[in-house]
Amino acid sequence: MNQPITLRQLRYVVAVADTRHFGRAAAACHVSQPSLSAQVQALEEMLGGPLFERSKRRIILTPLGEAVVARARRILAETQDLLLAARDQAAPLAGDFRLGVIPTLGPYLLPRLMRTLRRTYPDLRLYLREDLTDRLVERLRRGELEAALLALPVEDSKLDSLPVFDEPFLLAVPTGHRLARANRVAPADLADEHLLLLEDGHCLRDQALEVCRSAARTQEDAFGATSLSTLREMVAGRIGITLLPALACTAPTVADGDIALRPFDAPQPSRRIGLVWRRGAARRSEIEMLAEFLRQHLPEGAVAIPPEDLSEMAGAVPKRRAAG
Repeated sequence: MNQPITLRQLRYVVAVADTRHFGRAAAACHVSQPSLSAQVQALEEMLGGPLFERSKRRIILTPLGEAVVARARRILAETQDLLLAARDQAAPLAGDFRLGVIPTLGPYLLPRLMRTLRRTYPDLRLYLREDLTDRLVERLRRGELEAALLALPVEDSKLDSLPVFDEPFLLAVPTGHRLARANRVAPADLADEHLLLLEDGHCLRDQALEVCRSAARTQEDAFGATSLSTLREMVAGRIGITLLPALACTAPTVADGDIALRPFDAPQPSRRIGLVWRRGAARRSEIEMLAEFLRQHLPEGAVAIPPEDLSEMAGAVPKRRAAG
C-alpha cells in the first residue's frame, strides 16, 4: 500500500453504505459522482477487494465492505471527538452540539428552556433531532449525535448515561368520567377502562402498559396514536383514558376543558429522563454541564434528581428494554 487511506475516502465509503446509492452519496458529500466513485475505487484497490456489489437495481456491501465501513465509522467518530475535545478546552458548551430527544419530551421541555440556554451559553449552536429511542441510539453509536435526552435505562454497553430528572405520569380522563371526581387514583381504579396508547416504537407506550396492564383493558394491536396531542384528542372524544407525562400536562397546549387530569397515589408512577452519549466521547464534561443546566432550570412537573442520588449511580451501565 503506497498511498495512505484518507478521511475523505472513509467518509465517501460510509456515505455509500448509508444511502446504498453512489449519486445520493455524492450529493450528501457535496461532490460530483465521478469524484466520489474514483475515491471509492482507489480505496478498493488499496484494500485489495471490492467493498460493494454494484448493479443497476441496488448496491450491497461485501463482507470486506461491512468490516471496512464499521471501522471507518469508528475512525471518523474518533476524529470528530478529537476536534471537539480541542474545542472544549477553549470554550465549553460552544460551537455545534447535536442533541437528540424523544418526541414525548422535546416539545414540552425544550421550548421552555431554550431562551435561558441561549443566554447562558451564547456561543452554543444546538441542533435538535427528534426521533424514537431506537433511531436516536443508532445515531449516537454512529457519532451523528453528541447526546440524547431519553427515558432511562437504555440497554447498550457502548453508551453511558447521566440521570437528570424524574417525570411523574398523570391520568387523563374525559370530563365527567367517574375518575374525574377522585382527588387521586390508583392503578387498580382503572379496572375495565379502555387504555389508549401511542403506536409501537414509543417508550411511553410500554411504560403505560407497565403501569396499567394489570387493571385497564388494552388492545395492543389496536389503533395507536402518533403523538400525545392525538392521545389527548381521543380522550376528549371519550374513546378512552390515557397516561400523560407531567410536562405535557403543564405545557400551555394542555388547556382543554374536555379532559380531567388526576395524579396517582404514592408511589407515583414516573419515568426517569437522562442524557445518553457514546462511551468515551470527548464532550463528556460538556454533557455533564448540560445536565446540570437542565436540573437547575426544570419547569413545573419535573423533579430534579438530587446530587446524592447521582453519586450512587456513578459508573452504572444503563439498560433499557423498550424503544421510545
